[in-house]
Amino acid sequence: MNKEQKELYNEIINKYLLDELQKEQIELGIIEGINVFIYSNPEFNNKQMKEIRLGLKNKVNTDLFAKPCFSWQQMWQIREGLEKDLNVEIYADTQYKWEQMFHIREGLKNKLDVSIYLNPNFNYSQMREILFGLKSNLNAQLYAKLEFDESQMYCIREGLKQGLNVSLYAKPEFTWGQMEEIRIGLLHGIDVTPYLNPGIKVEEMERIRESLESKK
Repeated sequence: MNKEQKELYNEIINKYLLDELQKEQIELGIIEGINVFIYSNPEFNNKQMKEIRLGLKNKVNTDLFAKPCFSWQQMWQIREGLEKDLNVEIYADTQYKWEQMFHIREGLKNKLDVSIYLNPNFNYSQMREILFGLKSNLNAQLYAKLEFDESQMYCIREGLKQGLNVSLYAKPEFTWGQMEEIRIGLLHGIDVTPYLNPGIKVEEMERIRESLESKK
């Protein structure tokens, strides 16, 4: 650092109680010629400071994420979206965990209709299954429902991908294991009617399916 930069650095570290890792981010920002006062708040940990510094360096609107309420991982997802010119205001909200933000950002990046999984009550695994369905041009709305967990969503998505009549088992009363037995039966071309009942245990469904397949 030159004399002027050192004076600015000393001004900040004398004003705020910062640890060594935070000081490192201040120093890097000064060297890069960015406005380090935006993230010199000691409420930001060093990783949060780094995300804000990178945002400033890449000339994105850090006002959207330079807030202590966002974890550094959430800041990262918002910054990445801004750098790709995505509408991050859709997910720049603390109600979303960073993993949820990631799947929303992926959807936006792929120009998909993320509105069907924006509900923060979907966990990130459910969001992932819906995202995968949309990426494959499947009718993900069939399973984009809170009543299905991620494993059930997977079984329905696989059935859609295989061109099966998923309406037979896309019902929350079936467990994912039961859904799998029905899906496999449909895939193997058997009549699944004899075990199309949520009251039948998975092990019994498997026995019936294998028996029907052996007679095919």
